[in-house]
Amino acid sequence: MANTPWGKAEVVEEVTVQQKGSGEREFAAVIQYLEDERGGGMVRFSYSTDASVRRGPLTVRLSDLSKLKKALARKPRLHRALQWTE
Repeated sequence: MANTPWGKAEVVEEVTVQQKGSGEREFAAVIQYLEDERGGGMVRFSYSTDASVRRGPLTVRLSDLSKLKKALARKPRLHRALQWTE
């Protein structure tokens, strides 16, 4: 379950892309497809450090966008919600 400004929602799909910052900093971009109790869909963008989810801002390097696109292609609801095509 995830908390949103509109109440609780279920995490239906999730994509995580590992990234490295300057020095030894490691973090991951996280994109989740959520559904609320009425079946309404939402997409949440966040990042995580040391297994702690942070809400933003989310920054993804251009070199990591291809990894993100490939990962999203395997998640049909996220892929459809973001309207990304081949």
